[in-house]
Amino acid sequence: MSDIKVEGFKSSEILAALASVFEGYSEAEKKSQIKKTNGIFELRVKNAEGKEGVWTIDLKTTGSVYKGEPKSKANVTILLSDETFTQLAEGKLDGQKAFMTGKLKTKGNMMFATKLDGVLKVAKTKAKL
Repeated sequence: MSDIKVEGFKSSEILAALASVFEGYSEAEKKSQIKKTNGIFELRVKNAEGKEGVWTIDLKTTGSVYKGEPKSKANVTILLSDETFTQLAEGKLDGQKAFMTGKLKTKGNMMFATKLDGVLKVAKTKAKL
């Protein structure tokens, strides 16, 4: 899954770790995550140089993470900086606080965006990020 990693994006390392966690899931664990989350996150991350990277966390059909736009319509598109995503994944920043302070913007189902926190927490404990 090294195609997930992109030079200059710390968040791509985190997403690659998340992808390997999902790959390590048994079918039952994957089904459970899909059932619990039931949606697709499109992440649009800007790095320090102002370049944008796009990743998709599909917890509706495949239970996977991949680079690029979602294959089917995303429930929510989340726009944030590389630094903000890294802080969210490390648990140093709360998603709601990031949203309220303008560090994170959403398009689509904003309430669904709150589920990203839980997805990142699961990955963090499994991947030891």
